[in-house]
Amino acid sequence: MSERKFIFSIGEFYHIYNRGVEKRVIFNTVADKYRFLKLLYLCNGGEPFKFDELKRGEEYLFRRGEPIVDICAYCLMDNHYHLILREIKEGGISIFMHRLGTSYSAYFNKLNERKGSLFQDKFGARHFDSDEYLKYGIAYNHLNPVKMVEPKWKEEGIKDMDKVKKFIEKYRFSSYLDYKGQKRNENRILNMDSLPEYFDNAKEFDDYLTDWLGYHAEEPLGLA
Repeated sequence: MSERKFIFSIGEFYHIYNRGVEKRVIFNTVADKYRFLKLLYLCNGGEPFKFDELKRGEEYLFRRGEPIVDICAYCLMDNHYHLILREIKEGGISIFMHRLGTSYSAYFNKLNERKGSLFQDKFGARHFDSDEYLKYGIAYNHLNPVKMVEPKWKEEGIKDMDKVKKFIEKYRFSSYLDYKGQKRNENRILNMDSLPEYFDNAKEFDDYLTDWLGYHAEEPLGLA
């Protein structure tokens, strides 16, 4: 990845992404994805923890300390992930990403009896420098799973809109369900209050994503 041409600034929003080294799969199972989600929560604080010592099902109740970033949205794909983060403490994004990458890599390597780097050497980052760009980024983040059911939707358009919408609504490894207002443990990962009020309610959010599904131009945000 190329050298970033900016430094993270407090109060600013960023699209953060990374993929497996040599584009390898980084989430082999549903359990892997759930582990990563729990680490999104646990790594966002100042308190040390040993995951295996936490009681099963109570990871989201662990007192992790004050958060160091605002996690505003996320999406996990099989070989990469996307995050929308806001820097709230100096160095917060860099510290958080180091903890997250280290913790998940240690888990994955031990489970799969492998050694070496799991992710590309440096996570990607793009600054959202306008409201329009950030609002678009929220849509892009939550529409990534569409590729699982219609791989060529960007080039050829959506062939079965009902199928796509039902799939997104059942996909648990993005923050779409949180934006839709579903109550679940993963709500604790996010701080959507730090975002501008782009959507008055869940229907406005859903209508905005549906509008984007009608387009199939190449996206400008990096990982496809």
